[in-house]
Amino acid sequence: MSRRYDGRTTTFSPEGRLFQVEYAMEAINNAGSAVGILAKDGIVIAAEKKTVSALLAPVKSSEKTMKIDDHIICAVAGLTSDANILVNYARVSAQRYELSYQEKQPCEQLVQAICNYKQAYTQFGGQRPFGVSFLYAGWDRHFGFQLYHSDPSGNYGGWKATAIGANNRAAKSMLKNDYKEDMTVDEALKFSVKVMGKTMDTTTPTAEKLEFSTLTRSANGKLIHRLLSAAETELLLKEADLQAAESGDM
Repeated sequence: MSRRYDGRTTTFSPEGRLFQVEYAMEAINNAGSAVGILAKDGIVIAAEKKTVSALLAPVKSSEKTMKIDDHIICAVAGLTSDANILVNYARVSAQRYELSYQEKQPCEQLVQAICNYKQAYTQFGGQRPFGVSFLYAGWDRHFGFQLYHSDPSGNYGGWKATAIGANNRAAKSMLKNDYKEDMTVDEALKFSVKVMGKTMDTTTPTAEKLEFSTLTRSANGKLIHRLLSAAETELLLKEADLQAAESGDM
């Protein structure tokens, strides 16, 4: 049945489905996973790095976590080339708002602008949906720390914790059962290691396969985005393993 209705982005099936959008979401489900956790003093983003070839030189910057503005970052699951287009659009949108109003753009308003752009690619012929999902982690003076998720259809929502990419259902199930609203960033980091262990194919995660980012505020109110180094990631993994062994989870 779907073969009759998936040739164009703008053609609905008799059940009211847009198959091209569903295909894009399926491509995301095969990509490296990412997890976002909202803590009481910040946000943690954990992402899986897919190694295509051992011959590839290591990149100098992250391909999974990107900075949009000083107050908001995002994690990517899906086609990196599609993500670059949307991230550039988001950066320009944020700078235009700051130039016009002399303040940072509210997080949800920026997410909504990106999603409106993505939605247009599901509405007009001759285009295809962006094959990428985002986790947005940001802070503004209206609602404090915020975590959003958006998909290729242009839908978005605010979350306390969520996951995108491969095996995201298993990750969401663990987040739903074990998430606590009063956890700190340090506790969220250790929890994210446990969640990522459910999404990855390997039983021994390493610093080469994982990256962790945090968004916090200093005592003077300055936002700090930090990408953990390889040494910090290895230490975090060892601490998480030790904690799991003590609690009997291993």
